[in-house]
Amino acid sequence: DEARLLTSQVVKVLSHGHFPGGVPDIERVQDIVEQTLIAANHLRTARAYISYRDRHERLRADQRTIVDVASSVNEYLERADWRVNANANQGYSLGGLILNTSGKVIANYWLSHVYAPEAGVAHREGDIHIHDLDMLAGYCAGWSLRTLLHEGLNGVPGKVEAGPPKHMSSAVGQIVNFLGTLQNEWAGAQAFSSFDTYMAAFVRKDELSYAQVKQYIQELIYNLNVPSRWGTQTPFTNLTFDWVCPQDLRDQVPVVGGEEMPFTYGDLQAEMDLINRAYIEVMTTGDAKGRVFTFPIPTYNITPDFPWDSENAERLFEMTAKYGLPYFQNFLNSELQPNMIRSMCCRLQLDLRELLKRGNGLFGSAEQT
Repeated sequence: DEARLLTSQVVKVLSHGHFPGGVPDIERVQDIVEQTLIAANHLRTARAYISYRDRHERLRADQRTIVDVASSVNEYLERADWRVNANANQGYSLGGLILNTSGKVIANYWLSHVYAPEAGVAHREGDIHIHDLDMLAGYCAGWSLRTLLHEGLNGVPGKVEAGPPKHMSSAVGQIVNFLGTLQNEWAGAQAFSSFDTYMAAFVRKDELSYAQVKQYIQELIYNLNVPSRWGTQTPFTNLTFDWVCPQDLRDQVPVVGGEEMPFTYGDLQAEMDLINRAYIEVMTTGDAKGRVFTFPIPTYNITPDFPWDSENAERLFEMTAKYGLPYFQNFLNSELQPNMIRSMCCRLQLDLRELLKRGNGLFGSAEQT
């Protein structure tokens, strides 16, 4: 009876209302129902009705953003969708078809359920562009190579585990598997810093020759350029090279295979030079057909003690002139020091001075961020 009374009040308001086209839309009807409940002091029912409206509005929004499956698949197969060629790192393949089709679903989820409605409309109408909407994941991530080498690739329940690597060959294998696995959980680059510094300990421990070092570096680069990522993509990876051991690492003792070594990172300049020479030569040569290796993208730290007249420096700038491969992190005429900054990719640079203020919180783990 109370319900009939309230219903008659709603009908009365609607019958005397003026609406575009003479017919009220669903939102206007629900506005009047909500106002009637509040005016009658049925506040608990009004709150429940507001919640009901929100849920059903989301359902209607979902209906409006349903992806046409047949159209999506055919657009890819016929290469009619611009997104087929939007990523130079993604091949036309079964994996690309799966990524392209699922990406439309994820993009609609972002625009309809994560971003504010205004942002979704702006993107759909071309006023702004929101990148990587096809991935419900974070952008870039930097990881601690030192932690990986100390602990090994493990810790995932139900998955194969490895202890800390004892030799450079196994270290390279774990690096490739780590970066390839983590890349599937992120939209952007995966990065390690101080690559030459940390890997130099394996060269010293096993007294590796230059030919052996070059072979392992070649295996690293080739394996990181295999299209093993979702969508038949190559993992997007970045390695930072110190070139000269940073001041904060010079007195620290490397741990290889769980054992402390009888030397410090500061003692390993000769081994770092071998790694840098090998990396540059492999990247400069390219693959079996002389094509450039896209990854890992190297970042080189330029510090006041950078040996500009060395043979390795000459090789570095020859590679830069040939392919334009590296990024350079400039510490000259700057208040910054190498131990303050971790450059993780072209857009992610960590200021460790800011991280220090955060203690052991979410972003308080330095290069592992």
